[in-house]
Formats: sequence, structure tokens, C-alpha cells
Amino acid sequence: MNCEACHLKELEVESFEIREVLRCILHTIVFHRALGLIRPKDIDLELFDITYVQCGEIEVEKKIDDKIEQFITWIDKHPNKKSQICLSFYEVKTKQPSWFTNKIERLYWEQWFINLNVLQPTKSPTGKSQHSKLVMDPGEESEERSSRRTLLEQSLQEVLFQIIKFVNEKKDHVPPINDGVIYCPFEITFPSSSDSTFGMDMIKRMLHSGGHPSMLS
Repeated sequence: MNCEACHLKELEVESFEIREVLRCILHTIVFHRALGLIRPKDIDLELFDITYVQCGEIEVEKKIDDKIEQFITWIDKHPNKKSQICLSFYEVKTKQPSWFTNKIERLYWEQWFINLNVLQPTKSPTGKSQHSKLVMDPGEESEERSSRRTLLEQSLQEVLFQIIKFVNEKKDHVPPINDGVIYCPFEITFPSSSDSTFGMDMIKRMLHSGGHPSMLS
């Protein structure tokens, strides 16, 4: 099976920005690969002047939120590391049972790699983090922080345009979907212990599903 991959532009974010940034990107991708009758829902970001669209499916929202919270927990334990989140679309195929194979396998047909460089918050002279200062008094936001926020907003918009461009140009690999399916099956993965382990897990998964691992290079 032909598995297309899209590597999104790396974003520099602070820890308190991760949740909104990932929600925006992940929901945008899933929405543009949605099928059937959905109930689009516009969402305005609190930290940025950006509006994105969700599918309006509770299951999708919960799945994405759960994975984001797991990722944030991982980030807290692994500071000062560049991180990559992978959103994979797949179709489920039933195989003839045998001694060596499972009855059901996942065939991956598209993968999105979200790249984040999580910055550590600096300490203010009072000993409080810039994050706590921002929450307490947004009016005292430093010029440097304001400039960085503007750049991140522009970069996030570029990522959204990158997503739209990709889904409009890459269509031939999308498998036929059964009637009544609202959105394509997907999974969200990120490093569990180390970047190298994550890479090997992805290669093993691709080899097992019949996909082509060269897309990871």
C-alpha cells in the first residue's frame, strides 16, 4: 500500500502553548480527512488570533485530548528535547488466521509528523516563571515574549496552509471507505522513552502492516 507522509514545519512552543497548538493541528488534519456527514465546529484559539474547525465528534475530541495530555506528561519528564508527534491514518484488514499472524492488521496509508521544539520558561526576577507572570498579568508581557508569540502564530498559520495544500494535492492514496463511516481510523503516537525507540517502533509497525519504511527517512 502507498503510504504518504507529510513532515510539518517545526514550531517553537512553550509548555503552556502545547495544548492549543496540538489541538489546532490535529483537529485540522482529521477534519480535512473526514468523510460522510459531520457537524463542523469553529474553535477560536485563546492564545492566538486563529480559528480552526473540528469535526464535532465527541469520540475524536476525547481521543485527541487524551493523547495531548499524555504527550504533555511525557514532555514534563523529558525537558529540553525536540519532539515529534505522529498522526497515522489506516484501514483495517481482516486476514486469514494462521500460526504467525493476527486476524486483523492495520494498513497505514497516510502519516503526519508534527515537530515541536519545547522551550523552557525563563525565570523572572521575582522567581516566578514567565508563564505564571503571563497568566497573572498579560499586560506586562515582555516585548521579547510578544515578538516570539507573533512569530509562533505566523508559523502555526503556515502549518495550517501546509496541511490544506497537502490534502488537496495528495488524494490518490486515500482508500475507499465504507458507507456510514464519518472519519478515517487514526492513531496518535509519540516517543515513549527515547527518540530512537520511537523510530524503531514506527519502522516495526510499518513493516508489520505492509507499508514502506523509507518514508521515515
